[in-house]
Amino acid sequence: MENFLRAELIDWLRSDPELAGINAIEEEIPVNASAPWLGIAASASTDWGTKDRPGREIRIALELESRADEPDADGLLVAAIEARVLALPPFYNDFEIASIRFLRARSEERASNLRGALLEFRFRAFAPQP
Repeated sequence: MENFLRAELIDWLRSDPELAGINAIEEEIPVNASAPWLGIAASASTDWGTKDRPGREIRIALELESRADEPDADGLLVAAIEARVLALPPFYNDFEIASIRFLRARSEERASNLRGALLEFRFRAFAPQP
């Protein structure tokens, strides 16, 4: 379920016109993309099933790298990413999302005028009904 969710999430983020200014939106941290770029920094899943339906709690951390002088320069972009993730539709062929919750964020200044933001979300998902 985790891999299916990762793929759908990346497609969902790529299709948002508000995020069109991001040079690359990839499942992993892009190797050859200039800032700004967005990628999945990490994901992990645990059992979240019921007696009659398999399920997973999946945590996904997204990393945004941008170029800015000011600490709040990418604030609107981070907010747009968060809003888009939380608006992910619930029904897919391979899983059904029961809930999405923002967990935490972290920002940092990096070398060469780069800024990093890490956004972590929790998805609770079920396998499709038979």
